[in-house]
Amino acid sequence: MSPPPRTSESLARRIRMARGLEPADLCVEHVNVVDVFSRTLLRDISVTAGDGVFLGFGPSGLPARRRMDARGRFMLPGLMDAHLHLESTMLTPAEFARLVVPHGTAAVVADPHEIANVLGLTGLRYLLESSRDLPLDLRLALPSCVPCTPFEDSGAVLAAADLAPLMGHERVCALGEMMNYPGLLAGDPAVLDKIVLARASGKRLDGHAPGLLQARLDAYCGTGVASDHECESPEEVVQRLARGMYVFVRHGSAARNLPALLRAVHVNNAHRCCFCTDDSSPADLLERGHMDEILRLAVAEGLDPLLAVGMATLNGCVFYDMRDRGGIAPGWAADFCLVDDLRGFRVREVFRAGRQVAQEGRLCVELPAAPPSSDVLDTIHIAPLTQEALRLPVPSGRARVMGLTPQSLITRALILPVALDRGCFDPQQNPGLAKIAVVERHKATGKVGVGILHGYLRPDAVFDGAIATSIAHDSHNIVVAGGNDRDMLAAVESLRAMGGGICCLQRGRTLAALPLPVAGLISPEPGREVAARKAALLATARRHFSLNPDLDPVMALSFMALPVIPELKLTARGLFDVQGFSFVPVDAEKA
Repeated sequence: MSPPPRTSESLARRIRMARGLEPADLCVEHVNVVDVFSRTLLRDISVTAGDGVFLGFGPSGLPARRRMDARGRFMLPGLMDAHLHLESTMLTPAEFARLVVPHGTAAVVADPHEIANVLGLTGLRYLLESSRDLPLDLRLALPSCVPCTPFEDSGAVLAAADLAPLMGHERVCALGEMMNYPGLLAGDPAVLDKIVLARASGKRLDGHAPGLLQARLDAYCGTGVASDHECESPEEVVQRLARGMYVFVRHGSAARNLPALLRAVHVNNAHRCCFCTDDSSPADLLERGHMDEILRLAVAEGLDPLLAVGMATLNGCVFYDMRDRGGIAPGWAADFCLVDDLRGFRVREVFRAGRQVAQEGRLCVELPAAPPSSDVLDTIHIAPLTQEALRLPVPSGRARVMGLTPQSLITRALILPVALDRGCFDPQQNPGLAKIAVVERHKATGKVGVGILHGYLRPDAVFDGAIATSIAHDSHNIVVAGGNDRDMLAAVESLRAMGGGICCLQRGRTLAALPLPVAGLISPEPGREVAARKAALLATARRHFSLNPDLDPVMALSFMALPVIPELKLTARGLFDVQGFSFVPVDAEKA
């Protein structure tokens, strides 16, 4: 963040630079500026900056210590991701910055409920500390749901009183996504206390309410919840905007809702819409980009480029009350990028607070070294586990099954006939179906939930092996899918041995693994190495197993334990009906 002037003399210096009485730090000449305030272009002008802020649109002859000829390129305000989970990249804040800053990203709002569900306040303080002094303005939305429902087993519980000391932090800008909308609508005091805290602190309230409409939506946003990134249909967008909410149009690695939602965005409501990724893999960040990729996609879908740029810059800053960012104007933070055009959005150069930080896709500043401290390591604590715990009796032969939906976090609640072995579900006799288990890993309670997954494999395939991960939104217990109990158990033990991460096994042999020792979620290794290791793991899994080619098998698996997104999910306590907000037996004939 560029600091405000501390003295009248420093403010006077800004005035002298703006008037040309003293050299500015930077003058960018022959540039086309995207004016996000008026949604117009300021063509072929000069922009000056000094003391970390824009000074004005002066004549090219103004004195400056550094002059740049933009050669007709377009100047965009620094791009902003309005909602993401940094932990989903599996990268430390510094390595995340290394990947996204060269793509023009200047600011992100991270909801750290992943690491908070493992480590509580220790995890939040780790992210705040390790994200200082980066060429990226990383703000936090304090997690509202740790755990996200009272039916889970997380590593920590954060009540309003726990969050209160951090609510006033200068880089805390909101209460994170309110996923427990059933609890809110039921008037749960613990939920409402957090809302009261955030509103008393003058912070925004982020939402998370897939499918909520009409009167229930009225009650939800009437508490002060002011955004939602979970829309999947134009109707959901329309209803939220009509109620004064902001809509975050999401397009990341896990959920890609942009094409459907942009049908509801137009010139009269775009100022209440922002872009976000929610969850991104390191490979996607390397290969596709970040917010620049969303701009390319939005314009390709027919959105006016000037509206799109506003949704990727100013709108999110306005929502989070970041008053001096997101636009190019005198006194505003001099965060900007230069792109070739407003269709391909190829980012050539990136500046933060008037200082160049990236060029031609590479960071050109040093990042501070911040090795993880011991208090964020050693988080895998599992009770002794046997194959008996993975048995799944289905006496009736008819089972409730979680049906995966490609490119969506929503599952379908299916009832299917299943073949049995001595009264238990046998994946080897059920082509197209996999067994799935969630194993509690924070306090060694021994809890294990077991279910059935449809759509993870090709329709005619059986699973010869297992895939396991300690990334399991949002409580981050261990989730494992497989075709036999022996490999599933071995995969869980492999994760225990390496302190968390991802692995795939076949016939007792580990085929590939990616250790994630920081909270079982994050690697301290360079981003390119993490991306390469995950890519190798995915390639190995696809080569050995007949997986559904339309999904990322690790990303998809990691969301199967999230009991706030319909319809069926699995926790360490069992199969959970999200719409009924209650546990249900896998045997469909049981009440």
